[in-house]
Amino acid sequence: MKTLEIDNLVCTTLENPKFVKPIRINYTQNSIEKTWEAVKSHDSVSVLLYHKTKNAFLIVKQFRPAVFVNDNTHKVTYELCAGIIDKDLSLKQIAREEIDEECGYDVQIQDIRKITSFFTNVGVSGAKQYMYFASIDDSMKIHSGGGINDEHIELEYISLDNAKEFIFDETKAKTPGIMFAFYWFFDNFDLN
Repeated sequence: MKTLEIDNLVCTTLENPKFVKPIRINYTQNSIEKTWEAVKSHDSVSVLLYHKTKNAFLIVKQFRPAVFVNDNTHKVTYELCAGIIDKDLSLKQIAREEIDEECGYDVQIQDIRKITSFFTNVGVSGAKQYMYFASIDDSMKIHSGGGINDEHIELEYISLDNAKEFIFDETKAKTPGIMFAFYWFFDNFDLN
């Protein structure tokens, strides 16, 4: 990744949140009164992209402030192409838009296959993520990707030969979703 400088990082109280809403949850469990702190957030879509010609997964790298605040040795995270569900569109249409915006590929809706859905960050937000898969090749490339507005997303190809090693490389900050998606692919596709 290009040189990434992070300066003037300050943590403050969240006032008028745009994407998440901190909440306190009071409840009774087995006759014991309890309290939990959580965050209400948007559900999301993610997409495992397999580049057929390169025989590689296309993933994104980006700065994630929450990861950096918890471990400043990780300036970037390695993730699937993904985005929040904040539009009145089908999940596949949102996935298609994210593939375009983040990675620069035009994938038709009928070529986007659902893998599964699951809950993320169950101790804090419990948001649901819908995971998809699509194959891509250079004929589908329409621009360089990198996100929209002020997003700074870098693309990286992980060859299938190196993917299993990547999963367990603790020097790379990554989500459980990317690790699961790689294993799903190996379990469902025989490329020999």
